Amino acid sequence: MSRLRIAFLNAAHEGGDTRRNFRRELDADLVEFDATGGELPDGLDFDGVVVSGSRSSVYWDEEWIAPTKEWVGDAIDAGLPYLGICWGHQLLADVLGGEVADMGEYEIGYREVEHTGDSELFDGVDDRFTAFTTHSDAVVELPPGAEELASNDYSNHGFRKGHAFGVQFHPEYDMATAEKVASGKDLPDERIQRVLDGIDDENYAKACEAKIVFENFVAYAREVRDAETPDATPA
Repeated sequence: MSRLRIAFLNAAHEGGDTRRNFRRELDADLVEFDATGGELPDGLDFDGVVVSGSRSSVYWDEEWIAPTKEWVGDAIDAGLPYLGICWGHQLLADVLGGEVADMGEYEIGYREVEHTGDSELFDGVDDRFTAFTTHSDAVVELPPGAEELASNDYSNHGFRKGHAFGVQFHPEYDMATAEKVASGKDLPDERIQRVLDGIDDENYAKACEAKIVFENFVAYAREVRDAETPDATPA
């Protein structure tokens, strides 16, 4: 069975940690593009698309964002399976006609999320699970025809439309990334310290359950690819 070839749009402005985390979690051949640097695939010859988080907001007028939205829209229209994480989740909502807005507050740290839908993306994940979160924007209105998959008291944390999935939380984070991200936030010192205190072996172990979404997405993308591949076996 051949490995999937997935276009990985790295939207992190300093992408080293993001690269490491996604390459560790996705069992596929990732073809990486530095989205913030203006790199996008030349065509749609992939088995799927994964888009990372970002420090930017999807509604900002940064030079790289509009072309990224256009390419992602083309990929979705072509039927490529898509998985967006955090900013990639918000980008998906925007491209499909939903709404993303500033929450006016910040969700950060290991938080409980509820699986509210019925989707193969969450197969093997408990109805209530722990995940690391870090965002101040949220999907406040789902795209027309989209199905909610996960949420908590802050915001939507997952939805699906067709072959496209998005999750707001960060299943790819290891503890080092969580500590680095939390330490760099412009939030009161007391709150940052509470978040750092919660980044421990116990919470990380709980959050590892959510990593199965990567395995499930790869399995789903493989099913889509194989269903579209003509049977070459002679009759």
